[in-house]
Amino acid sequence: MFAVGLSGGIGSGKTTVADLLVEYGAVLIDADQVARDIVEPGTPVLGALVERFGAAILDPEGRLDRASLAAVTFGDAEALKSLNALTHPAIGLAMVERRAALVEDDVVVVFAVPLLREEHKALLHFDVVVVVDCPTDLALQRLVEVRGMDPVDAERRIAAQISREERTKLADRVLDNGGDLQALIDLTASLWTWIGEQRSARDRDLRG
Repeated sequence: MFAVGLSGGIGSGKTTVADLLVEYGAVLIDADQVARDIVEPGTPVLGALVERFGAAILDPEGRLDRASLAAVTFGDAEALKSLNALTHPAIGLAMVERRAALVEDDVVVVFAVPLLREEHKALLHFDVVVVVDCPTDLALQRLVEVRGMDPVDAERRIAAQISREERTKLADRVLDNGGDLQALIDLTASLWTWIGEQRSARDRDLRG
C-alpha cells in the first residue's frame, strides 16, 4: 500500500480530486462516508448521540437527522465538544481498520480527511499528504452558486474549519484549485504522476 492523505476545505474541490484519483486506480477511504457509516441505526455511536442530544436528532425512520443534530450543536462549544468526543474516536478506529484490510495490497489508497491534522498522519501512516486549496472567497462562491447553500451558512461552515495556513503546512504537495474544472483535471493528472514517483522512491528506499 501507498497511503495518500488528501485534505481540503469545504468548497476547495477535494471531492473532485478524490473521484479523479479513483478513476486512475486509487482506492478511496472517505472520512465523511465513514462518519455516516458509524451512525447507522443500531450502532453504538448513534445510541450514544441519542442519549446525549435526545431523540429529536432522529428522523421518523430512526436514522440520524444531520440537520437536527447540526441545529443543536452548531455555535454551542460544549455540545460540539461532546459530539466530537462521541464520533471522532469511532471514525478513527474505523479508518484504521479499513487501512489494515488493504495494507498488504499493491495499491494507492487515498484517505480523504477534511480536517486533516498531525495526529491523522501518525494514526494512518500517510506516505504523503496532498491538500487541495483555493481562496476563501472562491470557496464561498462555489458553495453558494454550485451547491445552492445559504451564504450565511456557507460562511459559518468555512469559518468553523481550520485555517488554510494550518491545513497547507502539513502538505507535501498543494493543488491550487483557483481555476476551472479542466485546470483541476490537469492538476490531478500531474498529481497522479507525482504519486507514482513518490511511491517508486519509497519502494527503492525500502529495498535499501
